[in-house]
Amino acid sequence: MERQDKGLAWMLQYENIAWYEDGVVSILDRRIYPIEVVKVECSTHREVAEAIRDMVTQSAGPYTAAAMGMALAAYECRGRSEAEQIEYLEAAAYTISHARPTTTWRMERITARCLDTARAALAAGKSDVSEVIRQCAIDMNDERYSGINTVGRYLAGLFPEHGTIMTQCFAETIVGMMLKEARLQGKDIRLFCPETRPYFQGSRLTASVAYDMGFDVTVITDNMPASVMKKEGVDLFTSAADVICCDGHVVNKVGTYQIAIAAKYHGIPYYVSGTPDQGHPTVDTVKIEMRDPDFVLQAMGTPTANQNVKGYYPAFDITPPELVTGVVTDQGVLKPDRLSEYKAVKAQFLV
Repeated sequence: MERQDKGLAWMLQYENIAWYEDGVVSILDRRIYPIEVVKVECSTHREVAEAIRDMVTQSAGPYTAAAMGMALAAYECRGRSEAEQIEYLEAAAYTISHARPTTTWRMERITARCLDTARAALAAGKSDVSEVIRQCAIDMNDERYSGINTVGRYLAGLFPEHGTIMTQCFAETIVGMMLKEARLQGKDIRLFCPETRPYFQGSRLTASVAYDMGFDVTVITDNMPASVMKKEGVDLFTSAADVICCDGHVVNKVGTYQIAIAAKYHGIPYYVSGTPDQGHPTVDTVKIEMRDPDFVLQAMGTPTANQNVKGYYPAFDITPPELVTGVVTDQGVLKPDRLSEYKAVKAQFLV
């Protein structure tokens, strides 16, 4: 299969997300990109897990980092007995997959496939399976990107010929694929990207991808969506999701819920893209990650509030199904109350 990142923005290329080579995993530091282009180098799988936990990479970036981290773990235990390597890799899989609580189920799918690949290679007599796991990481990316390309095609098909789209946070590959497909379909669109504090993924990452791919993109602050919807004639609101529960609830970057409410009020459809998470049949199975509250008291390291006051920082919020027009999957657009129709043959997820 031809690599599926071909033609996408720079930061969506596999090597610029997370990449294993010669005992090191390099991860693009999305906390500061594009102001600075810095790659964090991890020499152990525990450092990879720490980088994921510390938000060095975000959106779907941790999924690539997790697989590359497993390749690094294999390098760490190379040359040991087959049983010792498997035991080491199983422990590494747990450490990496549990780096952040909300996406543990997805991360476990990735590390489990890396483990299966390692077991097969070790049984075949290989003493160092790090390169085999790296190829597994590339294969998983290719499969995911290919599926997301289909999602992007369906999503772009919902755009008007000449329209205004609002996004939320950084939908990673879906942003790249929906823009690629929009261009192929001859859609003339402009984007409004809320900044999504405190890491500003919308202003730094989504806007950078859109600009790199040649689209008209405007950054707005997090308190502007409702006003912009009314004044600028937004036609459609879209986001990806960290979790799409099978009961139709959407767990995504905090702020998605309020934009969905504003969209509903203004009669604007909200389409979330991704696949139903079989590990989350109902919303009460999701644990919302609470992060360091001090982060909301600053912006990119610069204090913005009296440091004696308190902050509050849930990483995600939950949008109920009645605010979701449709879930755009690789199998078509489904109503949030019809997600049981999705055929999860491989329990795959797409972001």
